[in-house]
Amino acid sequence: MRRPCAPLAGSGALALAWFCAALIALALGLCGPARAQSAGTGEEVRLRIGDVLAIALPGEPALNTDLNVDRRGRVTLPEVGAVDVAGRTLAEASTLIRNALARAYRDLDRLNVTLKDRRLYITVLGYVDKPGEVDLPGDSNVQQAIGAAGGLLQGAQLDRLQVRRGTRTSVFNYKRYLDTGDTSLLPQLQPLDIIFVPASPATGNVQINFDSRTLTEQGDAAESPTAVKVFGEVSRAGSFAYKEGLSVVDMIMRAGGVTRFSSIDQVRVIDGGEPKIFNLRKYLDTGDAKLMPPLKPGATIFIPKQEDEIRRSVRTVYVIGEVARPGSLEAPPDARLVEILANAGGPTRFADTTRVKILKADGSVQQFNLFAYTEGDKKPLPEILPGDAVFVPEKIEASDRPSWLKLPPNRAVEVMGAVQRTGRYEWSDEMTLLDLLGEAGGPSQNGDIAHLQILKARQGGKAISFDLGAFITTGGKLSDLPKIEAGDVIRVPSLPDSPVDNKANWVQLAKGDAIYVMGQVGAPGRYAFNKSMTFMDILTAANGPTSNADLRNVRVSHRNQPGSKVTKVNLAQYFATGDEKLLPRVRTGDVIFVPDRTNKEWFDDPAESTVRVLGAVGKPGRYRFAANMTLLDLLAEAGGPTT
Repeated sequence: MRRPCAPLAGSGALALAWFCAALIALALGLCGPARAQSAGTGEEVRLRIGDVLAIALPGEPALNTDLNVDRRGRVTLPEVGAVDVAGRTLAEASTLIRNALARAYRDLDRLNVTLKDRRLYITVLGYVDKPGEVDLPGDSNVQQAIGAAGGLLQGAQLDRLQVRRGTRTSVFNYKRYLDTGDTSLLPQLQPLDIIFVPASPATGNVQINFDSRTLTEQGDAAESPTAVKVFGEVSRAGSFAYKEGLSVVDMIMRAGGVTRFSSIDQVRVIDGGEPKIFNLRKYLDTGDAKLMPPLKPGATIFIPKQEDEIRRSVRTVYVIGEVARPGSLEAPPDARLVEILANAGGPTRFADTTRVKILKADGSVQQFNLFAYTEGDKKPLPEILPGDAVFVPEKIEASDRPSWLKLPPNRAVEVMGAVQRTGRYEWSDEMTLLDLLGEAGGPSQNGDIAHLQILKARQGGKAISFDLGAFITTGGKLSDLPKIEAGDVIRVPSLPDSPVDNKANWVQLAKGDAIYVMGQVGAPGRYAFNKSMTFMDILTAANGPTSNADLRNVRVSHRNQPGSKVTKVNLAQYFATGDEKLLPRVRTGDVIFVPDRTNKEWFDDPAESTVRVLGAVGKPGRYRFAANMTLLDLLAEAGGPTT
């Protein structure tokens, strides 16, 4: 209690004093003398910076408060000042506080001092989001302190964290704690400790914003002498911290694994100045741990490119030729041809998928028509085994790079004559004569498709003729077309030009395909003929009879029939009656002759078909006579009687 200024006077005051004394006596009997309490922490606990003391003295509101132990280890008492309590037990601190308060207060027997809370004043510096001092609960650890500072920044060196206490500095591996969760790996914190988080050497000397990918690509131990360096054909070359028990495969995986261009048969491990060759492929195929070289601190691992050597393993299949990505592939034993070609990017637009070849490891060769398979051919896919090579050949003919020299004779058909594009064309057994002519652009305008000629190479050069015009006109089955084989020659002859315009063109027409027209016609000559033509077609092609033609005595000589046969044709009667039966049937090789009725010798007519007119007539002589003629007809023909 504060010291009184004057004693109380009067009987009322005396009664009040006795009442207060009774209450004090009762309180002392219940509570006992003033003591320090530590709220379950024990009397032997020693106070430290950051602790919170609760002081209570009944009747003194100024002393019913919480006191913080400041950074100097002191608490500040009202009207008294600072008292040094750090490092003392709670009982010792209570005695010091009571003695200090006794200078300003009386009756401190009921003074109660307790330890209300324990706090940690920690400073967190370095690669954290919010460096500075943090106020933590008394039992906090390093992770909580880092969390209160905003957490770690990207690029922090987790295995080299520091705790500074006065002049002493201890280094601990925070990464190992994160890997295991073992709190014994973390140092115990004390008030005023400084936690420093260093930056990884991989961040360089320039402050920039990093992302996780940028940092991990450079490794996590750039300047450590024990770091393992991994470079070459890996996803993220860099230096990585060495850890006991890690293998070469573990370090390659930390570097992001190998790329698709890596040669895992020739992995080089330099350990202690001695290079070693590690066949990673064989290790993965067999699982033999003896193939794995030991890894020591400071080792170097190099993965070369696959172009530096030939790739070969127990599961390698080679794909060559016209595919998007030719090369070697690792194929399981049950891999199919389609799967292998798909992994090689598939055939290019120049690929000849009708003649895919499988070069077996034993030296044999299999040919497979992949195009027919895609069209529903029931032939099964060939079996592909390790060591086999799949060859996809190039198309022989292409519009942008023609090369007839690449086409062997046993795979070509020659097309010549009156077609749009003559040349040598690649042949497949699925093709027909129409396919081949279509590839050649079709017959030209003057092509004689009625006399198509085919030279069979596999039949001793036998020549056959085919009337394509009749086939197209009348129709028919494709099986009726002549079968074309590789090595054959197809010729489409040209229709000759008018013999009147160019007499030299007659040599272009084979005599077996021609018919001869001579005599009194507009254009006598040699004309192309086929089975669909008639007598009138040929006569019309020769521009018809002239005005001097003897239509009653047209002759047709059938040369290709046994013996000699000549048919007499009365065209005048045909024109008078229109009877088609009067016209003869002509064939190739026949000769049609139309005589001249005005300029002929008298002996051209036989005696049995003539009548002699003599005497006083205008033109005596021999005249042709018909059964339907009369005497007057003959006299009129002879010019009539003279005077």
